[in-house]
Amino acid sequence: MVHVAAEFSGPLPPPEYLAKYEQVLTGSANRIICMAEQQSAHRQHLEKTVVESNTNIQKWGLACAFVIAMTAIIGGIWLSFHGMSGTGLTSIITALAALVGVFVYGKRQQNEELRKKSEELMQRPERPPQAPSTH
Repeated sequence: MVHVAAEFSGPLPPPEYLAKYEQVLTGSANRIICMAEQQSAHRQHLEKTVVESNTNIQKWGLACAFVIAMTAIIGGIWLSFHGMSGTGLTSIITALAALVGVFVYGKRQQNEELRKKSEELMQRPERPPQAPSTH
């Protein structure tokens, strides 16, 4: 009794397997390669879409934060000029404190995410490609 086990990773099987597919059905190796290319192009398109979407969300978030902060600051200045200096100053300080708080929180989250990704990379064992084994 012969038991053959093979393991490989990646979108394409090893060349010797492609050759066997080609022997069984002419043109099948090309179809497998085309399928891998299409899958790769699809994945890259999705990744690009996600990155562009995240960039747009960040830009809009910054714009909205700027508008809100400037509204609070200008409102505080307006209140100060109209005799409500305590309320105006509170409005200005609150807006600035919120901006600083959001910035610090965002940086902390970003650093935590980078640390987690770094740990994941350090813990992931490298697996060399394995040749088919015969038992």
